Amino acid sequence: MEKEIIPVGPHKNFEQIKKIDENGIEYWEARELMPLLGYKEWRKFEGVIKKAKDSCQNSGQVIHNHFGDAAKMVSIGSGATTRIPDYKLSRYACYLIAQNGDPRKQEIANAQTYFAIQARKQELFQQMTLEQKRIFIRGEVTAGNKKLFETACKAGVSNFGKFNNYGYLGLYGMTKEEIQSIKDIGKDDVLDRAGTTELAANLFRITQTDEKIRKDNIRGEDNASDCHYHVGRKVRIAIEQIGGTMPEALPPEKHIKELKKEQRKLLKGKSSKKLPS
Repeated sequence: MEKEIIPVGPHKNFEQIKKIDENGIEYWEARELMPLLGYKEWRKFEGVIKKAKDSCQNSGQVIHNHFGDAAKMVSIGSGATTRIPDYKLSRYACYLIAQNGDPRKQEIANAQTYFAIQARKQELFQQMTLEQKRIFIRGEVTAGNKKLFETACKAGVSNFGKFNNYGYLGLYGMTKEEIQSIKDIGKDDVLDRAGTTELAANLFRITQTDEKIRKDNIRGEDNASDCHYHVGRKVRIAIEQIGGTMPEALPPEKHIKELKKEQRKLLKGKSSKKLPS
C-alpha cells in the first residue's frame, strides 16, 4: 500500500490568512503569503509573482482575475506615508506562485506538495458520483462543525443550540425547528437530510464563522452568536445575488445514514464480482 503524503508545509497557516471580500470571494494578500513561502525580501518575491503572472497569461487566464492590485499606504514615521505594492491573490495565483518559487526553499517544496495534493483531491472529487460527493461533504461539515464548536467554546459559548440556531437564522432565515417543519423531515438533523448544494452552503457558513471568531478574537456568547448569524446572512445574500435556490427551498434528501448503508452494499457487491468463482 502506498503511504499517504502528509503535507508539512504552510497549509494550516495558508488557510488561516485567507480573507473573504464583500462578494464572498476568497483571496490572499501577497505580503502575508510571502513569509510562508520562505521569502524575506519583497523584491525577490515580486520576481516570483511576475513569473506566476506570465504562467497565468500563458494558460489563457485573465491576469487581473487572479492577481488584483492591492497597493496600500503605510506610515514611515513623522506623519509621512508611502505607497507599497501588494496583490489580492486567488487560490490559483497562490498555486502558480508556489510553482514558480525557488524549489531549494523547503517552504516552496512543501507548498508545491500541498497544492499537488489539493489538485488530486479536486480531481478525485470530480470523479465521484453525486451520492459519494454528498457523503464526502457531509463528513467535511461534521469536521467543520466540531472545530467551530471548539472555537465557540473558547469564545465563551455554552448554549450551543442557541449558537447553532443563529447560524441557521442567517443562512435560512429560520430556526432549526422551522427548517425541519418546512422540509417535513420530523426530528431528523437538518444536515443529515441536506443535499450536496445545501451542504456546501452550510460548510461555507461553518468554516467562515470559525475563522472570523478566531481572527477577530470575538468573546462572549452573544457576540459569537451574532457573528454566526451575520456570516450565515452573507452566505444567503451571495446565493441570492447569483440567482441560486435558497437553502430552505431545496428538497430534503434520503437520510445520510441510509445513503451510507446503500453505498457500502454497492461497494461490497462490486468487490464480490471481482472474486474468482
